[in-house]
Amino acid sequence: MRKAGWILVAVIATMLLSTTVGHAKRAWWRPHHAATPAQKAAPVIPTDKAALVIANSRYPDADAPLTQIAGNADALASALRDRGYQVEVVTNATGTEAMRAAERLKARVRRGGSVVVYLGGFGVQSRGQNYLIPVDAAIWQERDVRTQGINVNSLLAVIRSTGARTSLAYIDASLRNPYERRFRTYSHGLAPIGSDAATPVVTSAAPGQVLENTDRSQSAAMAKLVKRLRSSQPVDQVFKDVQTDLREAMY
Repeated sequence: MRKAGWILVAVIATMLLSTTVGHAKRAWWRPHHAATPAQKAAPVIPTDKAALVIANSRYPDADAPLTQIAGNADALASALRDRGYQVEVVTNATGTEAMRAAERLKARVRRGGSVVVYLGGFGVQSRGQNYLIPVDAAIWQERDVRTQGINVNSLLAVIRSTGARTSLAYIDASLRNPYERRFRTYSHGLAPIGSDAATPVVTSAAPGQVLENTDRSQSAAMAKLVKRLRSSQPVDQVFKDVQTDLREAMY
């Protein structure tokens, strides 16, 4: 009986130790910042100032990260938050993630409010339309651009449907990209993008022009915009002035 008792104690101790080690292992590989179901289902809070910053700076097909895209996005997001904007930043987005973020922006902003959108990354035009390339896209033919790219015009249509009174769309997607050389002899840059009084659209380069990737942390045009945002200028005037700044830099 005494021997059987010791055997039972040893079995129980082994079970307890196994359970403890198992918990430790599970805790070791579990992501530290995994979102809880409650966080995933967090309610959308309406606001009068909303911004969406999409910054695709790391592409598997690129020779190097797009340092300036990441820097421009960080600087703009910070300046907008200081102006009271509720900013969502989406980095290295897939096509689905980008469109879902646009829908969230539409749900967040109150009619008559102010909206700012920044789209940064590789852009390609096809059949007169512009596409921001998601980081997971496999672009080998021009039709891949249309089927896998994020149609900038469609995304802007979502923004315009918010009924915002003051808004700005900054398209930072004129960099020379690694895709067009697969199906074209040269890069075309972006096609012209329609703008209106309610939603002025500014691009980092003139239509048809291509910029080279640099290791500078911020472009001259973005530096001017951030400086204006941090001034006491009314935001409506800031958006008008940035259009002038970019036109002067382009032509």
